[in-house]
Amino acid sequence: MATLTIRNLDDTVKQALRERAARHGVSMEEEARVLLRKSVNEDDEKASVKPEGETLYDQVMALRKKYGAFDIEIPPRTEMAGERTVFPWLEDE
Repeated sequence: MATLTIRNLDDTVKQALRERAARHGVSMEEEARVLLRKSVNEDDEKASVKPEGETLYDQVMALRKKYGAFDIEIPPRTEMAGERTVFPWLEDE
């Protein structure tokens, strides 16, 4: 476990932490650990959560509306898989 020292902490913040820890029946250190853990986990969850109702489909449709859509011409297949030589230098002689 790591140790963290916090300098220049406002007296009002320290007092609020002390009172909060007393209400929860834990030490100030434990209360600070809990608060830090919650804060970091909430930030991680907020970063990974998509906006409400926004799916990949919605994002694609928004891009399509902004830039338009187009069709891609797919050329016909000329050879079937396994019928062509992919790496000629690997051929058995």
